[in-house]
Amino acid sequence: MAVIHQTTVTPSKSDLVAAWLPGQQWYLGTTPRLDKVGGFRLDDPAGEVGIEFVLFVDDSGPDQVLYQVPMTYRGAPLPGGDSALIGTAEHGVLGRRWIYDGTRDPVAIGAVIDLLTGRTAAQAQSLSDTADPTVVVTPAENWSVDRELGVAVDGVAHTDVPWGAAAVRFHRVPVSLWVGGAGSVAAPSALGPVVELISVLTDWA
Repeated sequence: MAVIHQTTVTPSKSDLVAAWLPGQQWYLGTTPRLDKVGGFRLDDPAGEVGIEFVLFVDDSGPDQVLYQVPMTYRGAPLPGGDSALIGTAEHGVLGRRWIYDGTRDPVAIGAVIDLLTGRTAAQAQSLSDTADPTVVVTPAENWSVDRELGVAVDGVAHTDVPWGAAAVRFHRVPVSLWVGGAGSVAAPSALGPVVELISVLTDWA
């Protein structure tokens, strides 16, 4: 289980994401003004990589917009991951951390597959060794974790990671209410009762 340290991170995650967001094609604004409003964590079985899914509300425009940003925290650069780097920060306990877009980090994708196939549970964002019961998972039953993973592809409101003949879809702008389905993850949202954050597309070409 991941250990959550009650310490400082400089610059903050919100500041790093605010600087990174305008370069993403699914970002709808111009200059982000972010408030962290929720999320959850997943465990890396090796205990080396922090994995966090963060929900931010951007109120810089006329309407509030909810964004989902999966992030990984590493003690050394991810090989070949320069294009996925959100930024670096100094952690008060762990020192320099390299922070990546989780949709491009194989450790995070592996943890998501384990979540979607019922092999692991979502963890609380701010508590060590504590499951998060507010995260609702509809497992993708009878799916093999050995399906080949492809390269992440961004869309105007999501990022898709090919998974064999299917794909894992990360909803970057999760505004619709969750209705469930074969293989999905949903969580509470500041902009609605529950939103779908991750889903499995079974008709991936």
